Amino acid sequence: MLPRVLILNERDPHHPKAGGAETHVYEIFGRLAARGFEMTHWSAGFQGGRDQDWVSGIRVERLGPLALYYPRVLHHTFRETRRDRFDVVVECLNKVPYYAPLFAARPVLALCHHLFGEVAFQQVSAPIAAAVWASERLIPSFYQGCEFLAISESTARDLAKRGLDADRIQVSHPGIDRPQEEVDVAIPRKRRVIYVGRLEAYKKIDILLRAMKKIEPRWPEAEIFIVGRGPALSGLQDLARTLGLSDRTHFSGFITNAERDALLASSRVCVCPSEKEGWGLTVIEANATGTPVVATDADGLRDSVRDGETGFLVGDEDVEGFARAIGRLLDDDALALRMSQAALDWSRTFDWERSADDMAEALERAQSTSR
Repeated sequence: MLPRVLILNERDPHHPKAGGAETHVYEIFGRLAARGFEMTHWSAGFQGGRDQDWVSGIRVERLGPLALYYPRVLHHTFRETRRDRFDVVVECLNKVPYYAPLFAARPVLALCHHLFGEVAFQQVSAPIAAAVWASERLIPSFYQGCEFLAISESTARDLAKRGLDADRIQVSHPGIDRPQEEVDVAIPRKRRVIYVGRLEAYKKIDILLRAMKKIEPRWPEAEIFIVGRGPALSGLQDLARTLGLSDRTHFSGFITNAERDALLASSRVCVCPSEKEGWGLTVIEANATGTPVVATDADGLRDSVRDGETGFLVGDEDVEGFARAIGRLLDDDALALRMSQAALDWSRTFDWERSADDMAEALERAQSTSR
């Protein structure tokens, strides 16, 4: 009999701040729902969001605004797992821990995208960052008996380094949705550089703009596309004006997947200067359009970028290094073509069905711990 699964994740895909973690969760669990798994997701509410919803075959129950969400979700977890409503609880570790093992009367499987660590201080105010950092320090104490599914080798190493049992940590890479249009890497591309993702401080998108200013004498006409939305938008727009890049920097906001893929497929290089990622889903999405990626040599990104083959890895905040790497791909047509083909080939190894298979196996392992 397939397990009845409770998913704990702060946001669902309809939440205005939903990002890569929510995409990953619903791509996987939506497939499991289609296979007959009974899935329930307890998420935070938002303005205009219904208390109950169905998304990708998953029952979504929104437990109120953020201030009430965490107290309610812990109370509900305590109560409903003792009423035999669920068989396994999946806690998504990508924001603050729920500490579900303390409250749940059923096995807990931790799906870990990444832990913030000190990166939290780059994203939120110091008091909140300190609370996040401190809450993560308690994870080894409360999750020792749990199975973990990490989305990258970097995340698995981070968990083990913190003191969790490495034998209980499995790695399962995310899949991707392949572009609707076939990509012909032989078609010459514009000298266009693109960023895709949330506009957050820790993503350090300013590095892209500063690097493009460095290579402006060589490629004054090179276009810059920044695709996504988030709180860093106004600061990036101000920086583009200050650097004199406004005329060729396009802030696209939210666009459809098809529009994103078309922009990526027409770009010479995608840039990801983030300080830390769980995996780097946008890296593989760019690769699927035949676009190589220049990224920070950081956790998650060093797993998704094959340095020197599908793109380049550069030191954190190394503006000169980013400028050199981007410049090489703009300068050298043969190099760009070779990396474009390698990126496309690499992207074909990632599949959501395989990710769903990994999750089904992890659920079985977690459930067996209670037998």
